[in-house]
Amino acid sequence: MNAKVLIADDEPNIVISLEFLMKREGYDVSIARDGQEALDAIRSLRPDLVLLDVMMPLKSGIEVLQAVRADEAIAGTRILMLTAKGRETDIAKGLALGADAYVTKPFSTRELAERVRRMLSP
Repeated sequence: MNAKVLIADDEPNIVISLEFLMKREGYDVSIARDGQEALDAIRSLRPDLVLLDVMMPLKSGIEVLQAVRADEAIAGTRILMLTAKGRETDIAKGLALGADAYVTKPFSTRELAERVRRMLSP
C-alpha cells in the first residue's frame, strides 16, 4: 500500500509542484489549503506524513502542529514543516513544538523527495 501524504499549503504553485513530486514518488496525495482543513484532513485521512506550511489562513502551521501533538489519536502523525520562515528561531520553535523535520523554501525537490523517503521508510 502506498504511503499517504497530506500537503497543507495555501500557495497554489507550491501545491502543484509538491503534488507532482509526491505522486511521482508513488505516494497517495491529499491537499489542504488552510490550517483548519489540514487539521480536519489529518483527523479523517490519517496520513503517514504531512508537509505543513507555517503561514496559512484560519490556523497557522504552528497551531496545526500544536493541535496534532495535543490530540492523542493523531499525535504520532509525522510532520515536516515546509516554510519560508527560515530563521534559526523559527526552526528551533517548529522542532521544539514537535515537528519531525523542518525544510525552508525555496527547497531542492531532490532533497525534499529524499527527506520524505527517509521519513516514510520503516
